[in-house]
Amino acid sequence: MTFSQYPLHEDILKVLEEIGFTEPTSVQAQTIEPALAGKDILGIAQTGTGKTGAFLLPLLTMMAKGRARARMPRCVILEPTRELATQVEEEFKKFSKYLSMNSALLIGGVSSKPQEQMIEKGADILIATPGRFLDQYERGKLLLNDIKYLVVDEADRMLDMGFIPDVEKICSLTPFTRQTLLFSATMPQAIGNIAENFMSAPVRVEVARQSSVNENVTQYLIPASERRKRELLRGLFNKEKPESSIVFCNSKRGVDVLTQSLQKHGFSASALHGDIPQNLRTKVLDAFRNRNISVLVASDVAARGIDIPHVSCVVNFDIPSHAEDYVHRIGRTGRGGNKGIAYSFFAENSEKDSKYLQAVEELIQIPVPRLNASDYISADVGDSDEQEERAPRRGRGRGENAERTERYTKSAAERPRREEEKPKIEAKEGGRDRKERGSDRPKRGYSSGGSGDSVESLRNDPQRISDMDEIPSFLLRSVAPYLNAE
Repeated sequence: MTFSQYPLHEDILKVLEEIGFTEPTSVQAQTIEPALAGKDILGIAQTGTGKTGAFLLPLLTMMAKGRARARMPRCVILEPTRELATQVEEEFKKFSKYLSMNSALLIGGVSSKPQEQMIEKGADILIATPGRFLDQYERGKLLLNDIKYLVVDEADRMLDMGFIPDVEKICSLTPFTRQTLLFSATMPQAIGNIAENFMSAPVRVEVARQSSVNENVTQYLIPASERRKRELLRGLFNKEKPESSIVFCNSKRGVDVLTQSLQKHGFSASALHGDIPQNLRTKVLDAFRNRNISVLVASDVAARGIDIPHVSCVVNFDIPSHAEDYVHRIGRTGRGGNKGIAYSFFAENSEKDSKYLQAVEELIQIPVPRLNASDYISADVGDSDEQEERAPRRGRGRGENAERTERYTKSAAERPRREEEKPKIEAKEGGRDRKERGSDRPKRGYSSGGSGDSVESLRNDPQRISDMDEIPSFLLRSVAPYLNAE
């Protein structure tokens, strides 16, 4: 069945013909007709199955005749991340090319002023993250009386990110007569409650989870201990020299640490995750798209929706905790008919990695070939990254600070102690002198840079002084006799 056989608006069919979309995907085929009939839709489908078109095509057809009034949108589409919201807006602009409709993108990380101006002009569709939508509503910028359609996309991601209470609040604020379309890859209880409480006899649309991998992508696994993964990545890049790469980490902190490490070793790398302001994220993506940077280190949330044809390599620095994310990640390469390659690092002695890897191979239904880490890094069991991080500190202690230690130690042994030159003062407060009052306090160890080294411990190991970044003069006087004895 082709799109032309569905009762879609003629201007939408014209666009579909221009861009070469002829046959609907499975989720589109099951969704378009009941959506056009005004029924609520409960869809179980993953990213990449064509569900954006599944809800946009019927919505645009139904909304083609009317127009929005100022501050009164007719449709709200909720997305869990800024990137997904931006991607949906791009799809809206593409499909509505010949329709006199407009949209407003409500996302955080950017100025709200332009967003308010679009709302004031009258936006037919609001594409928003839940937090920014509620912010505009609570500030009196939005009137929800005319909402006829509500789409909740990636509901399971909303749950993971803690947005479900916001989604429930938005559902309760919009008219109960609205048509609701909810899509989720899985259906946990919290999402089932939304369907039960805020939807009316929804039509269930279910698409098998995406298990096939693009045949243009060659996959490999490389075993490596956690402490040698950064070294392995550098060796991989130096040997294979990919044109442009996306490296996926499971955490924001992991993204930051890995990006700094790559930059330190001369690689053109930038980070992309949810805590980075939206304007910077846009600049990073533009720089990567324009080949001004060659390595993008990203989290799953931030990387969803990236469609850059020239990505030649994907690296799973961490095995993803959700098997579907593996398919999504490696699908960032091998696009547009190009060849791609995907590497995944894993620790053989890690129960967590073994569990995640087993789920991935069960999903894609093929074992992923293994490579030897020794092809990219030396067999030396030493941790080069840890040694590298400690080396500058040792260098400072034995260089500049070592000379300072020697100079201060010599002068400390020659000059009289200041405490002996000062007159002893018995200052009383409330009948109790300060000396007595301080005597029942626990003795504190003196430290430099948070090391917690006490005077007594330094007496037992004077060499440790030369490793300290800054050495207080009182500490030098305390241990000077022991250093001279050496």
